[in-house]
Amino acid sequence: MKLSVIIPMYNEASIVSDSVAAFDKYLSENYDDYELIFSNDGSTDNCAELVSRYAETHGNVRLVGYEKNRGKGCAVRTGMLAAKGDIVMFTDCDIAFGVDVIGRMTEYFKDHPECGMVVGSRTLHKDGYEGYTTLRRLASKTYIKILGILGGFRLSDSQCGVKGFTAEAAKRVFSLCETDGFAFDFEAIMTAKGLGYVIGELPVKIINHRESKVNVFRDSFKMIRDVIKIRSRVKAKLKKEKAAR
Repeated sequence: MKLSVIIPMYNEASIVSDSVAAFDKYLSENYDDYELIFSNDGSTDNCAELVSRYAETHGNVRLVGYEKNRGKGCAVRTGMLAAKGDIVMFTDCDIAFGVDVIGRMTEYFKDHPECGMVVGSRTLHKDGYEGYTTLRRLASKTYIKILGILGGFRLSDSQCGVKGFTAEAAKRVFSLCETDGFAFDFEAIMTAKGLGYVIGELPVKIINHRESKVNVFRDSFKMIRDVIKIRSRVKAKLKKEKAAR
């Protein structure tokens, strides 16, 4: 089994050298066949150069991306479509969920071969929201509940920054996705569900907190407007996909 780990990044020069070394060390110690793909979302600092320099002496590491910043969704999609692994997953550059979440993700797929997609869930982990303020925890859970209602799925944490796919699911799902911003998770889940993939949930915990680039209170209403548009677009694409098959 080959594993692909996608790391979206935008202006991460301050942490990327430590991150690429930590991820690559864990992967090299635990997997015989893997690739670590950093997907550069049009960064304006030198994080891409730092990854390229590391990749020169570490053949399992590579860099993909584009020049103009487009959003995390585009970075994840670019990495997913470039991946060559049998299992493809993404997580955050700041190692928010630790490196061992990679092993837990691949074990989940081994134990649940019926799954085409696996979503990390802070809600299912007893300490998943440790370090969050009460207000932020409530806002996050309320927002996730609203998304589930809008999308017609029952997942405990659709917005978690750890998700995995089988190779087939990754290619089919992300070839249909087009959301560049943070609402891309919603689109990916709706698409996977519409294509008939079984979606599993993996309990996860954030171990490395830093200031989020998403402001739950400021951005939530905009994202809800976005997901309503995404919902209509996904339904139309799935209808066309089924008709073509």
